[in-house]
Amino acid sequence: MKFENILEEIDGFGPFQIALIILLCTPRIVLPCHFLLNNFIAALPPHRCDISALHDGGLFGNLTQEQRLTVSVPLRENGEPKSCEMFAEPQFQLLDNDSNAADLPTVQCQNGWVYDNSSFTSTLATEWDLVCDRKSLTKTTSTIFFFGVMIGAIVFGFLCDKYGRKNTLLASYIMAIVFGFSSAFANSFILFAVLRFLTGFGLTGISINSIVLSIEWVDTSHRSFIGVIGSLAWSAGNMLLAGFAFLVNDWRTLIMTVTAPLGFAVLTWWWIPESARWLLANGKVEQAQFYLEQCSKFNKRQKLSSKLKMEAQSSMKSLEKQEKNYTYLHLIKTPEMRRLTLLTGIVWYGVASTYYGISLNISGFGLDMYLTHFIYAAIEVPAKLMIYCFLNIIGRRKCQAGTLLLTGICIAINIFIPEGLWHLRAVVAILGKGLSEASFTTIFLYTTELYPTVIRQNGLGYTNFMSRLGISVAPLVLMLEDVWTVLPQIIICSVAIISGLMSLLLPETVNKRLPETIDDVEKPRRNDISSHSVESSGVLLELKSTTETKQ
Repeated sequence: MKFENILEEIDGFGPFQIALIILLCTPRIVLPCHFLLNNFIAALPPHRCDISALHDGGLFGNLTQEQRLTVSVPLRENGEPKSCEMFAEPQFQLLDNDSNAADLPTVQCQNGWVYDNSSFTSTLATEWDLVCDRKSLTKTTSTIFFFGVMIGAIVFGFLCDKYGRKNTLLASYIMAIVFGFSSAFANSFILFAVLRFLTGFGLTGISINSIVLSIEWVDTSHRSFIGVIGSLAWSAGNMLLAGFAFLVNDWRTLIMTVTAPLGFAVLTWWWIPESARWLLANGKVEQAQFYLEQCSKFNKRQKLSSKLKMEAQSSMKSLEKQEKNYTYLHLIKTPEMRRLTLLTGIVWYGVASTYYGISLNISGFGLDMYLTHFIYAAIEVPAKLMIYCFLNIIGRRKCQAGTLLLTGICIAINIFIPEGLWHLRAVVAILGKGLSEASFTTIFLYTTELYPTVIRQNGLGYTNFMSRLGISVAPLVLMLEDVWTVLPQIIICSVAIISGLMSLLLPETVNKRLPETIDDVEKPRRNDISSHSVESSGVLLELKSTTETKQ
């Protein structure tokens, strides 16, 4: 007996499922606010050497501020003061317009820096002087955060399958709130980096559980709808981040602002149901029956038939003797699972590395950074709606490969467009961003359908690990522009194309029932939604499969 058969009786897509999506919207809105927060809290405003210590009351003291800058700080080609250098001694001869400063000796800033606070009152860079030879530390904070997300993916993948989706979701809420607010009060860069690592660790549980809970409570025909439309919360949060950052110019206040909604999420946690699939898979028939009856009542369907209850209970008695403790080792124990694990890992790495490689680079297009971020976020909405239309028409596999390959092509095109044509570069970049989001939306749904219920959370924990590995590397790849300007684009383009080609080797899942056991992956059966005949010998296997899960 398949879990989908139970959902058919209680309505696999009704008010109960819609309410669940709404309850999970708030935490999902918070995710992009933290994941892309570094674009704003680590922003590097214009700066120059602090020359106030040179005021000695002599000739220098009689000069205007503009004249002091002229004799103390060399200029760039565009006429702006250099950010990291000052003259070894005041060059008063430069007050004569005919003087040449080309060969005058310079030194690194000796007394700190002065920052332009017109856009930001405070950022990580201005707080701890992460400029010049320390400017790489601003991108390092993003990498550290995503390392936390990466480790959290493995840990929460295990915890979700061991202790259930709902309990680990609450733990994720609490961790994200505690460490998120704590990071806003960090008094040193090292402490801030540690707290951001722990914040990322906690947020991973929200990312994993919110998707899986949504998918596991809906029937086969509405999985793409839930996966795509439900993810619009991410796009909403992404757009809100641009607004929050525009209104809140202090990095500490901004962190608290984007973390605060999780307080509301904790209050709504009490109404979130546990996954009935997971409960059945772990032999918790009575609890599963409670939530299934709640779903039936909420959807205004008749109560579960006594026959259905008896079949579930008798089947679970037989399942108690079977193996129920699944670990990450089960991802590589059998041939088809090994193949699936390898391919999904490569594709997830490529999707995440590409998406964040584009998202974390919001400069160089001639647009205001807030506007660029907002446009990057807004393009995700039509991209999601577009991919929703295509997912059921051409299938998950072609959508996955197509969006990745087209993203790579957009990045390649921008490599050859001159920087002077910034408007054309911006259009191509925005198109690439939309396609990269479409690939991310597809892979979340696709992976959920590929892994069997009994190790779905472990499978998604592993793929999230690979994803966060790609994300962690993305800021470091962008730093390679100091070596060669187009090197980051070449690397990201190559990764997108290779992972797109790899996705063509995955099996199609459109209109197929979710696999419940590892046997369903190793020996695929005729399990499309139009086939309702199930051999009696497969009943127990199917029910077992309906009882264990992940994002």
